Amino acid sequence: MVMVVAHRGASAAFKENTLEAFEAARTHGAAGLELDVRRSADDVLVVHHDAHLADGRLISELPASELPEWLPTLAEVLDMAGDLWVNVEIKNLPDEPDYDAAETISLAVAGLVTSYLLGFESADDGKAPSFADKLLVSSFNVDNLIKIRSVEPDIPLGLLVWGQVDPASTIARVEAHGFDAVNPQDLMVDTSFVDRARRAGLAINVWTVDDPERMIALAEMGVDSIMTNDPALATVTLGEAGLLD
Repeated sequence: MVMVVAHRGASAAFKENTLEAFEAARTHGAAGLELDVRRSADDVLVVHHDAHLADGRLISELPASELPEWLPTLAEVLDMAGDLWVNVEIKNLPDEPDYDAAETISLAVAGLVTSYLLGFESADDGKAPSFADKLLVSSFNVDNLIKIRSVEPDIPLGLLVWGQVDPASTIARVEAHGFDAVNPQDLMVDTSFVDRARRAGLAINVWTVDDPERMIALAEMGVDSIMTNDPALATVTLGEAGLLD
């Protein structure tokens, strides 16, 4: 059984990484959300994929008060997520104009995410859910994840990977760092990849899949989640095939 995760919200129908897109993902049947996080000039964690706004302004050079009203903060999205699982992707790569070599964005994400997760300790049965049941922090930059692990070891972490990389070395790298998941680009994934990741004890979250036949194939391989721009299509497709978590 597989979980449907809305890639930047229900982004096939709504403006990506907005509260509207995330709310729509819930109504479209998604069990999880995927989003991108950057940092404003005044250290507010905001949800946006690119380093620049569409008008060319760099987010890291603007205070949160000068950002567009439609651009949510990470705190706002987590507040509305409710029972939805959330994949928080930290955007912080050396070749980007807002690169933070000190990894303060990772520290900020760790602090906010920890507060969010601890909020679930007040469950009716008095037991906190597993952190893995609520959230994953991911990044293409392994240093982002290492920094988080050093300060908050209980936060689940996943390495994003794409392109023509060797599956064996990729999975070995994730395992060596003690991360919890591998988030591969769709084209990387076959039964061999899934088998290797499973033997390493890793969760597998595949991105970004909008083709119904491919959704079914991945679910049958046994991946944990499929990230899609069209959660309504994925929910119907996988539900009818009896493969929906």
